Amino acid sequence: MELTSLIAVAIPYAAIAIFLIGFSYRIVRWSLSPVPFRIPTVCGQQKSLPWIKAGYLESPWTRMGVVARMALEILLFRSLFRNTRAELRQGPKLSYLESKFLWLGALAFHWSFLVILLRHLRFFLEPVPAFVGAIEAADGFFQVSLPVLYLTDVVILVALGYLLARRIWNAQARYISLPSDYLALALLIGLAGTGVIMRYFTRVDVIAAKQFALGLATFSPVAPENLGVMFYAHLFTLSALIAYLPFSKLVHMGGVFLSPTRNLANDNRARRHVNPWNYPVKVHTYQEWEDEFREKIAAAGLPLERQ
Repeated sequence: MELTSLIAVAIPYAAIAIFLIGFSYRIVRWSLSPVPFRIPTVCGQQKSLPWIKAGYLESPWTRMGVVARMALEILLFRSLFRNTRAELRQGPKLSYLESKFLWLGALAFHWSFLVILLRHLRFFLEPVPAFVGAIEAADGFFQVSLPVLYLTDVVILVALGYLLARRIWNAQARYISLPSDYLALALLIGLAGTGVIMRYFTRVDVIAAKQFALGLATFSPVAPENLGVMFYAHLFTLSALIAYLPFSKLVHMGGVFLSPTRNLANDNRARRHVNPWNYPVKVHTYQEWEDEFREKIAAAGLPLERQ
């Protein structure tokens, strides 16, 4: 029971505390970073003269344009959709090819993960909101087995398997991959894998799991009984992922909203942007320098701008 309380109560609360503190620290630190000038990354024509067609989404100059661009980036990974890969072919010849599978795999994983998170709200809320039931019905519309096979359970495992295989077999991706990249994928695969095994193979007492989840959410935790080893493995993997998230690249889910290369309008030609952190600096102009060394410059035979 002591080990159960440690895994089921102490570790999840510690993971959530680490996540909240670490994530808040990084967001606050990013938000306090000075961005005195507009530095958006664009791939379209900036708005200038009326007879030059500008790219509203590629180089937005209004707030609504920035919102539309951010929405496409966050919801559909628009920049990743246009990603290319380079290959050396016979010749040797450097060729640039499309890389749509990476975009598709990333999109499938992120959307599946979001749907699974929303489905899990049924364990933490009572009564269960209607939208959660609607998401479950749409996700399990195949009805090919009992329990119902959720489409996102299959998609997320396939997507994670592809992302891991790409890092292992693609030479360029393997070269730039760090151990932390593999750790994040391992935690995600472990989380999804234990959840699938627990749902479709070993089964779990859903009522006991919901009572435990409600206890955690209401700060009245009770160590569950008879939920099985797979449930604790799933919970421990989730806790490890939550605690690791603020220290990993996965924190981009919050950083994308604070990226000055994405969230700023490209209106440098329409408005003058002055650095608000500028402070008075004593300067020594060329004319002052010439006046100071006028005799020596003239003696050396060098030209003077002002006689």
